[in-house]
Order: sequence, then C-alpha cells, then structure tokens
Amino acid sequence: MATKNKNAEMSVEEKLKALYDLQKVATEVDKIRTLRGELPLEVQDLEDEIEGLETRISNHDKEVKALNDSISAKKNEIKESGILIKKYEAQQSNVRNNREFDSLSKEVEFQKLEIELGEKRIKEFTAELSNKESVIESSRQLLEDRKADLAAKKKELTEIVGETQVDEERKIEKIAQIESTIEERLLIAFKRIRKNAINGLAVVTVERDACGDCFNKIPPQRQLDIKSRKKVIVCEYCGRILVDDEIDQKPVEE
Repeated sequence: MATKNKNAEMSVEEKLKALYDLQKVATEVDKIRTLRGELPLEVQDLEDEIEGLETRISNHDKEVKALNDSISAKKNEIKESGILIKKYEAQQSNVRNNREFDSLSKEVEFQKLEIELGEKRIKEFTAELSNKESVIESSRQLLEDRKADLAAKKKELTEIVGETQVDEERKIEKIAQIESTIEERLLIAFKRIRKNAINGLAVVTVERDACGDCFNKIPPQRQLDIKSRKKVIVCEYCGRILVDDEIDQKPVEE
C-alpha cells in the first residue's frame, strides 16, 4: 500500500524521469547481455566446426585405410598373377598338342592383362590416397587453428562473465528499485513497448525536433507539451514514450 501511495503522489515529471532512468539502466543491461550473448554463439559455432572437422578427418582416415588395403590387395593379385604366368609357361613345355598350348597361352595373356589392370588400379588408388592425405593434413591444421580459436574465445567469455556479472547484478537491483517507484500501469506499458522493440527502447528523447527512435518530425506544439512534462506523450509513429533531451540534466522539481 505504501508503494501505491508513493506512486500516486509522484508528479508526471517525476514519473517521466523514473521511466527515463529505468530505460537507461535497462539499456546498459542489454549491452552487457549482448556482449556476452555473442561470445557463447561464437564458442558454439567453433565447437560445431571442430566436431565437423574431427568427423571429416576420421572419415578420411577410414578411406585412407581402405585405399591402402586395396593397394595391398592389388599387389597380392599381381604377385599371384605372376606366379600363375610362370606356372602356365612351364606347363607349355609339356603340352601334348597345339590346343593345350593355345589354352595355356590364353591363360598367360589373361594374367598379364590382370597385372596391367592391377597396376592401373594401384596408380589410381595411389593418386586418390595422395589427395586424401593432403586433405587430411590441411584439415588437421585447420582443426588445430580452430582449437586455438576456441580456447581464446572460452577464455574471453570467462573473463567477460567474471567482469560483467557483478555489474549486471548491481544494475538489475537498480532496475528493481526504480520499478518499485513507478505505478503499475506505466510499468506494464513500458515493458510492453520494450518487448516489442527490436532495440529495446521504450523511452526516447526528442533529437533535432524528431523522435529519437523512428526519426519522424514532431510538431512544435507537441514538442512544447513534451518539454512541459505535464503528461506522458508517445510518438504517434512508433509508440515510444517521448521525453525532452534535458530531462537527464534538469533536476526534478519538488
């Protein structure tokens, strides 16, 4: 009840000054949260990128292993084909007729083709392996760079949180104190305007004969009304509460 009586006794000028002070402190809190709010996003982006790089490197490592296995398999096949060629050529010395000789010749020719094909595949696998290893090397370097960036960002975030937490808590207490002096109707309106404003501004000053938010011109008579501080006036274009630019310097009259 005591707060309501106090609110009821406040002049319009005092109410406007309280709203202006509330806006100033709220804006300071917004700036702290914005500064701190960007860093966690940057940290999260870096963590996601690092996870992606680690997955990519892991996948490439598996592909490198598969390529090395394929090269080894082809080398074994070439070796086996060489053994078969020697075997067939030896058998040709003991054939009983031309048909058996021709048959063995075809087997020898086939194994030679297998060797050529195997050597070709080994060259392809080796080239692909070289490319994979190059990608892995660059990815690992990028990974190290991103890990360093992440460590720096985490350190910066920790420092900023440490530096701003006490200041933010102090300002939040100040906001609560100012809010306790403002009548509920005005406070609800203030919070509604702030919530709907992208920049969080519910109270703005008149600057160069225009609204300090939307910059639309304010008629001279309306400016006089604002300067008189006899009633709460809002911008007819953007809905912000308007105060004169001297409200922060001129002491509130008793």
